Amino acid sequence: MMDQARSAFSNLFGGEPLSYTRFSLARQVDGDNSHVEMKLAVDEEENMDNNMRGNHAKVTKPKRFSRYFCYAAIVVIIFFLIGFMIGYLGYCRRVEPKVECGETESFETEEYFPEIPSRLSWPDLKAMLSEKLNNVDFLSTIRRLNENYVPREAGSQKDESLAFYLEDQFRKLKLSKVWHDEHFVKIQVKNSVQNSVTIMSANGMVYLVENPEGYVSYSKVATVNGTLVHANFGTKKDFEDLNSLVNGSLVIVRAGEITFAEKVANAESANAIGVLIYMDNNKFPIVSADVAVFGHAHLGTGDPYTPGFPSFNHTQFPPSQSSGLPNIPVQTISRAGAEELFRNMEKACPFTWKTDSSCRMVTLQNKTVKLTVKNVLKETRILNVFGVIKGFEEPEHYVVVGAQRDAWGPGAAKSSVGTALLLELAQIFSDMVLKDGFKPSRSIVFASWSAGDFGAVGATEWLEGYLSSLHLKAFTYINLDKAVLGTSNFKVSGSPLLYSLIEKVMKDVKHPVTGKSLYQDSNWINKVEKLSLDNAAFPFLAYSGIPAVSFSFCGDTDYPYLGTTMDTYEVLLHNIPDLNKMARAAAEVAGQLMIKLTYGVELNLNYEMYNDKILSFVRDMNQFRTDIKEMGLNLQWLYSARGDFFRATSKLTTDCKNAERTNRFVMKEINDRIMKVEYHFLSPYVSPRDSPFRHIFWGSGSHTLSALLEHLKLRQKNSGAFNQTLLKNQLALATWTIQGAANALSGDIWDIDNEF
Repeated sequence: MMDQARSAFSNLFGGEPLSYTRFSLARQVDGDNSHVEMKLAVDEEENMDNNMRGNHAKVTKPKRFSRYFCYAAIVVIIFFLIGFMIGYLGYCRRVEPKVECGETESFETEEYFPEIPSRLSWPDLKAMLSEKLNNVDFLSTIRRLNENYVPREAGSQKDESLAFYLEDQFRKLKLSKVWHDEHFVKIQVKNSVQNSVTIMSANGMVYLVENPEGYVSYSKVATVNGTLVHANFGTKKDFEDLNSLVNGSLVIVRAGEITFAEKVANAESANAIGVLIYMDNNKFPIVSADVAVFGHAHLGTGDPYTPGFPSFNHTQFPPSQSSGLPNIPVQTISRAGAEELFRNMEKACPFTWKTDSSCRMVTLQNKTVKLTVKNVLKETRILNVFGVIKGFEEPEHYVVVGAQRDAWGPGAAKSSVGTALLLELAQIFSDMVLKDGFKPSRSIVFASWSAGDFGAVGATEWLEGYLSSLHLKAFTYINLDKAVLGTSNFKVSGSPLLYSLIEKVMKDVKHPVTGKSLYQDSNWINKVEKLSLDNAAFPFLAYSGIPAVSFSFCGDTDYPYLGTTMDTYEVLLHNIPDLNKMARAAAEVAGQLMIKLTYGVELNLNYEMYNDKILSFVRDMNQFRTDIKEMGLNLQWLYSARGDFFRATSKLTTDCKNAERTNRFVMKEINDRIMKVEYHFLSPYVSPRDSPFRHIFWGSGSHTLSALLEHLKLRQKNSGAFNQTLLKNQLALATWTIQGAANALSGDIWDIDNEF
């Protein structure tokens, strides 16, 4: 049987029956190296038979050489296959320790290796975005958020439920990665014992004006009693006009123009002992006079009890608090409460204030006002939710698109619109990448922040957690908060690096009501307002040095219901009947910004815009040349720094024009230089903890260029309050910050062309 099988296998190769082989290792007697000798078992048997026959003549087999060749080839092939299988199995175990070879499992690897994108044209992407936006029902999303997640004060159950809902939605969209982080922050809330505003008469009579439903977070907990003085909006100029009348008195101010925190800080600087804030009917024409108002008094952003560092649970820092916390009590009151106070006051308010006719300036001589604030601090957990679409060429660089999630009261305009925009944009861009062939070069991070009502707490804590590295990765922040507050106007605030890009988008997007382009004023850049402390984009720009933009469709007057119990979906829709169209337009603005920032090879940031800003500052300084000369100073080094910055931007522009666009390493080096422009305007000479908003153009503190100019003006207005040593420091550090920005923009140190 074996012989038959052997014969059949041999015939398959066209040869004689084969035999199994043996290997023997023999050393040559003459000292040559060892060699392997392969003999067939049949041969050995024949040799043995021949030897037993008394060394008869050997039997010679025909065609022996060709048979040996076939056997050797088979053996080599077998060994090759065995080696290949061993190597393959070892490779599988090394690369995928949890997956058997031959099986597949979908999971995220630690490293991300991007593909080279095949480019869709800008017109194709713009049309694709527009078509997808046409199919979105923004109203249903806004309505759902306000029906199912109200009220959602930061850290509350509804706020947390909405956070997990957004996280789940991001996962369903199959974003590259979805996660959340948590912070344990201190917020100030109302006590079970109510705050109160009362009128005290000289004869001892006490009259309760109001136990306000609203409150101002981070107020000083105290009771004060004194004369009540009206200070209009509570701006610095308003207090200057009142002279010493405010000293030792309570003040009442109108909401609007500046933030609550700025009003309180100005009042405290004027030696007021407490502040009341109300919404007058002229600026906020709300029918109901009993509407409660909410706000915060922290002159800063983030958790004021962990200034400059993140509020993670594992960080055990000693007790500290922000210098931006007020040292006087502050409380909001309804318009009805304010009018009751006015009935116990005298002297009509100036006509130039353009306020209600009931407004009065100061309490009657025999009456005072008593303010009692009993708010309590509460430590609470807040969640920030993130989802990312990873870029295909530079995934380590990303644009962040964010919206506040929480709200005191319903928060339809304040946070529901922004959250709806965030969710729908995530859906659209996920579809564009997964289904329609859009391959962004850089990543897009979608972020939902909590505790925005308490001063961009969630966003700031995240920035503080990554202070040393985030400016090297995040190159733009797009804020979606309060994106739709009306229909008449389109307003933008942000970094000059984004002005050119914003203008292109304004020319592309049409107003949904008028049908005209959003670009209507060629002088719009000179009308751009600074980002306010209450804007979540502010800490990105002023604290982290990341270019940021915030935009809004708004009316000719302020939307009156922000921060009130009337900020409902129904009221919003009543005031803005074209809400769905306006939300679509806001999404188109944000969407085009996102595409333009992630699509091109070169970062779409116009660093040359800061040349105009620096030149404008130098011109302002030139107005004080006489004062500067009298102090024995000159502006030569400032001129030099300004010139170096101009030359550095010109050189970078030349490098960009001459760069080979297909060389990814060259373009990455250029993009890295562009990304650092904003960051290098953060003053390196002040502490992030003591002066967190270090940006010399957009921050706050004595290191800023605006503070330097204000100090120079003080020399002319009030020489006794002027500090020449401080001014010298301000001028020197401002000059070196601009010089440092120029040096950083130039590239390597051997490319810097200046004399120290």
